[in-house]
Amino acid sequence: MRNSKLQLTTKIGILSAFAFLLYLIEFPLPLFPSFLKIDLGDLPAIIGAFALGPWVGVAIELIKNIIHLFVRSSTGGIGEVGNFLTGSSYVLAAGYIYMRNKSKKTAVVGLITGTIVMALAMCVFNFFILIPVFTNSPVSTENIPLILTAILPFNLIKGVILSVITLLLYKSLSPILHADIYNEVADKRAR
Repeated sequence: MRNSKLQLTTKIGILSAFAFLLYLIEFPLPLFPSFLKIDLGDLPAIIGAFALGPWVGVAIELIKNIIHLFVRSSTGGIGEVGNFLTGSSYVLAAGYIYMRNKSKKTAVVGLITGTIVMALAMCVFNFFILIPVFTNSPVSTENIPLILTAILPFNLIKGVILSVITLLLYKSLSPILHADIYNEVADKRAR
């Protein structure tokens, strides 16, 4: 039992480190506001959610954003909160659907659902929390055009990019994440 907890913790740590490193590489998309940037930091979280469960994906998102907050934040934590909410809504929805019946079909359905949930959740979170806190202004319907023309399509594009890469990588990474690390090491030593 102890080894399985340690293995899970180790896998979460490794995936969180990869997520943080990928979060550092970000780029804007043309035609979108400069504060909206694509990064692939959610990729280790969705792969972790598929292999180890949706709450593991959320844990990876949390750790990634806590590290980013202390190492590289330029928004006083608001960007990290937004990134955590974005990634968590995506991995929870996609991971939950995939964990119920692990197949290629449910992976696709989960990723599509995760993309839609993420895009809609970020509309709500931006309207009620992120934009008002970042701009230090009350909730306002004046932000609806920004949300509908930038936030919503940006998160749909981000979800599609993450989903395609996940479908391309997950099958090859899955055996590594499901491996019993300590038994493999012991087997090699015994040989």
